[in-house]
Amino acid sequence: MAKTYEQINAKIKAGEAVIVTAEEMVKIVAAKGAEQAAVEVDVVTTGTFAPMCSSGAFINFGQMTPTIKASRVWFNKVQAYAGLAAVDAFIGATEPAEDDPLNKIYPGEFKYGGGHVLEDLLRGKKVFLEAKAYGTDCYAARKMKKEVGLDDLPSVLLCNPRNGYQNYNCAVNLSDKTVYTYMGMLKPKCQNANYCSAGELSPLLNDPHYRTIGIGTRIFLGGGVGYVTWHGTQHNPNVPRTKGGVPRKPAGTIMVQGDMKQMSAKWLRGLSILGYGSSMAVGLGIPIPILDAEMAAFTGVSDKDIYTQVVDYGYDYTNGISRTYGEVSYAQLKSGAIEVNGKPVPTAPLSSVVKAREIAETLKEWIQKGNFLLNPPAQTLPDAEREK
Repeated sequence: MAKTYEQINAKIKAGEAVIVTAEEMVKIVAAKGAEQAAVEVDVVTTGTFAPMCSSGAFINFGQMTPTIKASRVWFNKVQAYAGLAAVDAFIGATEPAEDDPLNKIYPGEFKYGGGHVLEDLLRGKKVFLEAKAYGTDCYAARKMKKEVGLDDLPSVLLCNPRNGYQNYNCAVNLSDKTVYTYMGMLKPKCQNANYCSAGELSPLLNDPHYRTIGIGTRIFLGGGVGYVTWHGTQHNPNVPRTKGGVPRKPAGTIMVQGDMKQMSAKWLRGLSILGYGSSMAVGLGIPIPILDAEMAAFTGVSDKDIYTQVVDYGYDYTNGISRTYGEVSYAQLKSGAIEVNGKPVPTAPLSSVVKAREIAETLKEWIQKGNFLLNPPAQTLPDAEREK
């Protein structure tokens, strides 16, 4: 049985659509099979909440009298890129405050950065804006200083070049010293293992070949409505996959954006990663339309069927050495321990399954209430050629 977006949206408008979360779909497919699940279910909702460094916002901060063409801009001493237009700037989530000691005092704490600026704005706080300019005939002012809140800014567009990674490494440290990475602190001699994916709840793992995800896909982003606008940087579908199509290592990514003024600090949080830098945790969820049995099977994937690679961040990663120390499932990772080189190693997630579950449930409620329809993508994400 095949369905169209139009048929599913008509059922949503009529209040007749059957919406389940990815976790619920795992049980349905296991009990009834993909064919019957495709008949019964119309939409599967997904979610993830994790550090996503390639994030930031375009901010238009408004003109002054006399007018200014800002060439350097800071928000709470965090520099934003001003090479866009007179009063437009882009602030990146990983940009640290200018007076941060960084790793001069090792490991650095990175207490405040671009992600924190965006969170402060969403919390209703004022941030200190400073802009400098060289002056022109049409833009005579050379400096601007003022406090601004979210409502004072004409436009704040969250624009994240790389979010929602489809699978990611499990990180360990085989060296003799503690290392501080974007995957967290890794103890020497493989004493811990960190991972960062919601597994069976993760959006792109529920549509491994990107059949329903692409330009124009409407999503949950930062507590509001956003859109997929392109494939993300580092998008790489050409990786080994399971028989079910699930990548066994990092693969697809998405570029997303949305109006930050309708988002929430609950779902966009500034992060300080010890010894590494500042970042931002992003809440993201994608609804997957069940167009046919294949999509039902994809969304029925469970943690035990999703695998990733154990990678050494103590030496290999930094030196560009592509090597795996084993393949583990997310069921194993979520159990709290895996085996590496013949010994048990405790695991810890950087991604919150609790928050991912809440996002999937929230998106489910939005669709059930008829407040959120599905957008067929104008163009799906680039995919590897599938075996025939």
